[in-house]
Amino acid sequence: MDDRRLEIIIGNLLRVGVLVAAALVFAGGVAYLAAHHGDRISFHSFAREGSSLRSVPGIITSAAHLKSEGIMQLGLLLLIATPVARVVMAVFGFGLERDWLYVVVSLIVLAVLVGSLSRAV
Repeated sequence: MDDRRLEIIIGNLLRVGVLVAAALVFAGGVAYLAAHHGDRISFHSFAREGSSLRSVPGIITSAAHLKSEGIMQLGLLLLIATPVARVVMAVFGFGLERDWLYVVVSLIVLAVLVGSLSRAV
């Protein structure tokens, strides 16, 4: 694998990830607005999302049941996962090229990403 082919693969990965994430968030938003367009909004109190939407398995289950909130959350998870997938792809690509310095640098970046995401959960 050469650098140009790796760049094309990573570029397509990022493009597809962002487009699919945007489509999921948009579809979930349209479904949410269609189902809740007549609801009264109270700006005096803030209600958090349900407990099922605070974990990855809960979000996947909610989206699998075609609940609009779960579909939007799944799109946001995919948007967050896209750059992580890009770094994973870079690790494999640089490994195939036997460019060990960039493999190590990419692994460090991946560790920082995973560490920061694990603290956010």
